[in-house]
Amino acid sequence: MILNHLMGLYTHPKEEWHTIEQNHEALKSSLSHVLLVALIPVICTFFASTEIGWNLGVGDPLFLTQQSAMLMSVGMYFGLIAGVFGLAYLAFWMAKTFDADPSFTQALELASYTATPLFMVGLAALYPSIWFVMVIGLLGLTYSVYLLYTGVPIIMNIPEEKGFIYASSVVTAGLVLLVALMASSVILWSMGLGPIQQ
Repeated sequence: MILNHLMGLYTHPKEEWHTIEQNHEALKSSLSHVLLVALIPVICTFFASTEIGWNLGVGDPLFLTQQSAMLMSVGMYFGLIAGVFGLAYLAFWMAKTFDADPSFTQALELASYTATPLFMVGLAALYPSIWFVMVIGLLGLTYSVYLLYTGVPIIMNIPEEKGFIYASSVVTAGLVLLVALMASSVILWSMGLGPIQQ
């Protein structure tokens, strides 16, 4: 069921990871979770960009045109989904190095549930102030990393001493993916696909 582990990962993460491990869901369920939760930051930032305006700390709030905000939102949605799939593939690929043999579904579960706090940070965009979103984003990132470190040994069936190194490798790969997504955004913006103000 979509979102059925969400509350458990916030209230008792280790126990919830064990529940996820015992009852692996179908690939379709993890995919549905990612597709649904990735809508949160997309819808919130679209609304904030067109209706509320972003407070950058100086000057008047910044508003985007509907068309520009829609283009940015669609790009963001596909970028978020690609990031989760990229992280899942890297986690699946690196598992062999650590003597684990997970299925791709297990790697996707790990990536999708680990990314969920970052996606939930999108709610902070409803108060579109750069400093506020950055603070909440840092908290979301911290909790995502915590979920990754607690979930890797359980979901990937790796001993805890190897799990720490493996999770650190996955975090590093995730940061590389993040930088790649940011670089692709800069490239697209320089080609004329950047935001257009009202």
